[in-house]
Amino acid sequence: MPLENINGAVMHYRVQGEGIPILFIHPPLLTSANFRYQQVQLSNEFQVITFDIRGHGQSGRSNVPITYELIVEDMKQLMDRLKIKQAYICGYSTGGSIALEAMLTHPERFMGGIMVSAMSEVSDFVLKNRIRIAVGLSRWKAAIRLLMLGITWGNSDGVKTFRNLLRDSKRGNVANINQYYKYSLGYSCTKNLSLIKAPVLLLYGKKDWSFKRYRKKLQEGLTRYDLMIFEDEKHQLPTKAADEMNEIIRRWIRVHQYNINHKGTAPIVTPKAFMFEDQSQLETTKFTESHSPPFGRL
Repeated sequence: MPLENINGAVMHYRVQGEGIPILFIHPPLLTSANFRYQQVQLSNEFQVITFDIRGHGQSGRSNVPITYELIVEDMKQLMDRLKIKQAYICGYSTGGSIALEAMLTHPERFMGGIMVSAMSEVSDFVLKNRIRIAVGLSRWKAAIRLLMLGITWGNSDGVKTFRNLLRDSKRGNVANINQYYKYSLGYSCTKNLSLIKAPVLLLYGKKDWSFKRYRKKLQEGLTRYDLMIFEDEKHQLPTKAADEMNEIIRRWIRVHQYNINHKGTAPIVTPKAFMFEDQSQLETTKFTESHSPPFGRL
């Protein structure tokens, strides 16, 4: 778990496994600990790279304000340090916005994107108010403790996970966490989604009601995506639907790597653990034709 100076700040990161690289991005206040299940379950086939954003977890504080552009540059320089030319990128929640920004800024570095409960903007009253409350609470150490308890408990599948997430969140810098939340309020890349040409996997919980609008914005804007909806889940897929999420990521990357090697494109074959929101979704999801074999043979 190295600590290195990346782009003028101390970054804590972890590389586990070998193979095709997948770089994971966490939302505000949380840390790379949120991807522990992905580290364990995917590193037997892929090179899993997780890191704490500036001012979060074990990374050092940032002396300049947190912006998505700054985080993307940090990620690029981390990939350069690790001598990784290309990777898949996976962003969770607000981290998905950063993943989209990275794919727009450095399209040559990312083979594909995985958006988990993600959004390209914050535009509805409910989410805006939630983030505004988080901005307010994260201004003071006393108040941010309550925010940490709520966010880490909400992302926990048990007491052990809660303790780990809370421990790492407490290490963050209050000002930098506040800046991350605040920047998300004004960010939008919705108008530029059509510029992303790499394949994108959209993963959402069916019970994540407030994010349905953001899923649809991505569907309308992206030119090449696959959509999987988790029937009984809400927002916190990396920890509360880890087994299913990791399996679909594994299969999706296998298919697209097969396509790269065979110069084709392929649709997702839906495992039993997943379902589309309704049958009509099969007609609207932007699958592409392929002659690649089904998942079971990859």
